[in-house]
Amino acid sequence: MGVTMSTMRTRMRKLSSQIFVAQLVILTVTMAVGFGLFANAERNHLDSHYESRAASIAETVAGVPAIRSCMAVERPGCAGTIQRFASETQRQTGASYVVLIDMNRVRHSHPDPALVGKRVEEQIVTRDGKVHVRTDNGSTGPSANALAPLYGPTGTMAGEVSVGIPESSVSSALWRELPSFAVWFAIALGVGALASWGLARRLKHRTFGLELDEIARLLQEREATLHGIREGVLAFDKDDRVNVVNDEAQRLLRLPVGAVGRRLDEVLPDGRLRDVLAGRGTKQDDIVFTDDFCLVINRMPVTFGGRPNGAVVTLRDRTEMSALLRELDGERSLTESLRAQQHEFSNRMHAVAGLLELGRTDEALCYVTEVRGTAAEFDNTLRTHIATPQIVGLLLGKAAEASERGIEFVISPETWLGDTPEKVQALTTIVGNLIDNAFDAVATAAAPRRVVVEIVEESAHVTVTVTDNGPGIAPGTEHLIFQDGFTTKPAMDGRRGGLGLALIHRLIVRLHGSIEVSTGPGARFTVQLPKRPAATAVDAGSPP
Repeated sequence: MGVTMSTMRTRMRKLSSQIFVAQLVILTVTMAVGFGLFANAERNHLDSHYESRAASIAETVAGVPAIRSCMAVERPGCAGTIQRFASETQRQTGASYVVLIDMNRVRHSHPDPALVGKRVEEQIVTRDGKVHVRTDNGSTGPSANALAPLYGPTGTMAGEVSVGIPESSVSSALWRELPSFAVWFAIALGVGALASWGLARRLKHRTFGLELDEIARLLQEREATLHGIREGVLAFDKDDRVNVVNDEAQRLLRLPVGAVGRRLDEVLPDGRLRDVLAGRGTKQDDIVFTDDFCLVINRMPVTFGGRPNGAVVTLRDRTEMSALLRELDGERSLTESLRAQQHEFSNRMHAVAGLLELGRTDEALCYVTEVRGTAAEFDNTLRTHIATPQIVGLLLGKAAEASERGIEFVISPETWLGDTPEKVQALTTIVGNLIDNAFDAVATAAAPRRVVVEIVEESAHVTVTVTDNGPGIAPGTEHLIFQDGFTTKPAMDGRRGGLGLALIHRLIVRLHGSIEVSTGPGARFTVQLPKRPAATAVDAGSPP
């Protein structure tokens, strides 16, 4: 018995069983209420039918000539005639009584002979000449009663005829009809039960066989996982409506409250970020810069049954990593510059040592003097035109790198920069990136390869111009080169390119500056930065 009850409880915990039982109970209660209402309606219908039948009997009796004559003028033998006729009519029609009453409310017939000749308490209700029907609780019990006016041969009203059909007849008729209706209700209940069972099986299939507690547990685990992971997660349907957003995605994308259920173009402005999220021209580990973050975005289409069913997008915040990479690039650039200087110094020392071993001291002295003069001249040019130590150090390192790579590095004679310019870190970042891009541009060009740098500080702004004689910028791409990931160079060491110009463009825009680039052979980048700091300006060392 205990095993059986345990098995039943286990089955009742199943989703399909609970749905089936719930719907079966609802159907049963609904059918029972409906059957009761129908039985009541049928009872009212039968009452009306029997009242109409009683009215027909009363009108028939009121129309018999012998009865009309006897009721108009009482003659010998009329009393017996009226009682016999009423009793015979009562027997043939199954009525509970047929009572004839004169205008003085005296009974001339009644099933109980003792009441014949007695007065009734009620008034004559048929004086209006109409037939009246009602339910009467008379001496013979509840009955469907009808009262019809009775007129004498001359048309003068002589009384009324009261006919009653017992309620037991109505109840018997109702009970005879109810079984057939009960069968139809049972059939309907059976069909509803089968439909409920089919629906429960279908819902069971749609929920992949999971029970209610399993679905609830999965929902709890899904919410905990979705909002607990460090990556941003978004899910879209096939119409690009946002279905799922976790807390990290909300933070990284600055989505408005109530983004779930809205289309992507309703919650994000037009731009590359929206294009990447929508899957237009995206690639794996795509990098997108926003006002606050550097994001790595991956978009995975979702298919169900071989048909597209939306997409899932993951977002990773690479802001701190990007800042570290830029710092590492700066250190690497400095290391390369030092290595180039050391390499150049070693070559010169080898040359001097070789001349001394050969005993050509005069030539060695001339060489050292020439090298010292050239280096001193470049260093003097830098210090004469630029008083900022960070920029001087950057340009000295770039000059050594250019010498090693066979590039002529020229500082324009128009260059002038004070010792404490505003936004010096931003200026260092911009100048370094532009020079690196220029070196890369002329690396594949035929000699002579040349890069010219000009930095001019004026009262209202600082202008930086970097010019090279490389292949230049193709017409029509002058705006594309500042987009995230746009590059014409192959990836090096597995690192994604196309970020340097995007970073400095974003930095310049945030500093309320401007950048222009020429097209055609030989690129010329011109950057102008305002000297007055803007309220929204950020330091170049801060994360993008």
